Amino acid sequence: MPNVLVIAETRDGKVTGASREVTSLAAGVAKSLGGHAEALLLGDVGASSEAGGLGRFGAATIAVAEHEALASYQPEAYAQVVVSHVRAGDYSAVLLPATTLGKDLAPRVAALLDVPLATDATGLEVDGGTVVVERPVYAGKAFARLEIEATPVLVSIRPNVFSATETDAEGAVSTFTPDVDPSTWKVKVLERLQATGGTTDVAEASIIVSGGRGMKDPSNWNLLEGLRDAMGSGAALGASRAVVDAGWRPHSDQVGQTGKTVAPTLYIAIGISGAIQHLAGMRTSKTIVAINKDPSAPIFNVADYGIVGDLFEVVPRLTEEISALKAGD
Repeated sequence: MPNVLVIAETRDGKVTGASREVTSLAAGVAKSLGGHAEALLLGDVGASSEAGGLGRFGAATIAVAEHEALASYQPEAYAQVVVSHVRAGDYSAVLLPATTLGKDLAPRVAALLDVPLATDATGLEVDGGTVVVERPVYAGKAFARLEIEATPVLVSIRPNVFSATETDAEGAVSTFTPDVDPSTWKVKVLERLQATGGTTDVAEASIIVSGGRGMKDPSNWNLLEGLRDAMGSGAALGASRAVVDAGWRPHSDQVGQTGKTVAPTLYIAIGISGAIQHLAGMRTSKTIVAINKDPSAPIFNVADYGIVGDLFEVVPRLTEEISALKAGD
């Protein structure tokens, strides 16, 4: 069948932005194939209350598997429910976000269905009835185009690459109780630890203040924190892989090929040279500002605005000016 299935996710009871992006993408792919997009959502009893919103992003139908044992991600149970639903629906393609959950779930589903898996896709189109996938290779230095000779085509989609396009449509929501038996699980998620401090997730932030090795020492991160605070509540701190590897910042802050892909309204790169792995994770930002003392740093090749100067002089001045403007409002 030409229909496309989306495996949607929730976080704190809300459908994630990445799921909305994938749903919009699936709607376009399904239209090219002559079918429609459907969504499958797994969660606790009552999860269907949030599912209807996926209809506005292109899902013609949304099936919700409700079970108290699915309140949090359980690898074996989720894979079992997804595979059963895929087999019953006979889909041309199955898409899911390449999030932490998706990266764990997708290979399990692929193994059970015995089909190939294209991961972290940044491009997806239909060419002559064939789904063609584009994904980065060699740490983002090149892109491969793939035609998967299997049914269904199974693809995980990199977050913050495709737009979530909202319409006036409404999807039909149905619920069912899946047959899951927790006593048979070999792996169980016992606890989830949330990041402390109530800070904005870098993948969801509209403004990101990101630092690299040019910060010289983790004790200097207070400069970036000051600039972030001056920007307002929608801002978050980001970091390059070099400083995360050095232990200066947590991995949850990392932007790049092996971190998070972001697409904020404003991305401020401070003391970041612009290695291709980092650029792969932030080049889709709407406006990029780079601050670096090296005028030949690669980051300036993608920046909309560049400041060549000592960040330890520029950042405090920038923070001061932004704070003054905010006070004037």
